[in-house]
Amino acid sequence: MPDIISPPQTGSQPRPRLPEWLRIKLPTSDTFSHTRGLLDELKLHTVCESAKCPNHWECWSKGTATFMIAGDRCTRACGFCAVSTAKPLVLESDEPNRVAEATRRMRLKHVVITAVARDDLHDGGADHFRQTIEAVRTLNPGIIIEVLTPDFLEKDAAIDTVLSANPHIFNHNLETVRRLTPSVRSRATYDRSLSVLAKVKAKRGDGIHTKSGLMLGLGETEAELFTAMEDLRRSDCDILTLGQYLQPTLKHLPVVEFVNPTKFAEYKTVAEKMGFVHVASGPMVRSSYHADEFHLPEGS
Repeated sequence: MPDIISPPQTGSQPRPRLPEWLRIKLPTSDTFSHTRGLLDELKLHTVCESAKCPNHWECWSKGTATFMIAGDRCTRACGFCAVSTAKPLVLESDEPNRVAEATRRMRLKHVVITAVARDDLHDGGADHFRQTIEAVRTLNPGIIIEVLTPDFLEKDAAIDTVLSANPHIFNHNLETVRRLTPSVRSRATYDRSLSVLAKVKAKRGDGIHTKSGLMLGLGETEAELFTAMEDLRRSDCDILTLGQYLQPTLKHLPVVEFVNPTKFAEYKTVAEKMGFVHVASGPMVRSSYHADEFHLPEGS
């Protein structure tokens, strides 16, 4: 593929220097400190911090964040993710209300709620999602609610529990192409993720939008990327995000390629032609980055 920088891949070497298009200027807005203070006060976790998202400076400076419920200890150890893998703690019964209070104080019109994988729980944490969605809607009527869920081991009861709270957008990330899935994702499988998305759409049809994301730069080929995109469309996935994988620590999978922004623009065009109703594609794009740029159709 053209327009790609391939860094050296030896485990003993430090991470390669980022290309110019991935270097960000840290904001100094007072809103950043206010957001941090609010999250600390309400004792909330965010994927922004736990997953070392490079965009959290920008998002917090704009007064928004992606809430991560069910604790900050994940039962899986994915090769790309910086969230801690450890024995989880007991669910906090007041967490849904604290998330709701945060959305009220931040005056959010669109909220993204995600969670660590909780394979230790019989429902994978699905009822905790339900309670959080309902608490947010009660305190902040009219807000658009997007959930970014684990695969729940494809249990229909767990999926139904989340859907019973009527989120507007159900996001579950495919993350990477089929060939790389075993090395990139812990316990998750390519086909299971596609099946979860297909089940959500089959259960709710036009009453919900489904969404998924792929990380680029892990060693996938362009042909494999296009196949993954086509597989998502066959699963009736509506919304797609494409972003550059960045190695969070030296213990995680290395970056194989830095994909040029021009390629991301090309991939956006390809995805739109496949039928995705909304596509966010760029080096800094993440699942919930600028999620509010997708506007639900009237009456949704």
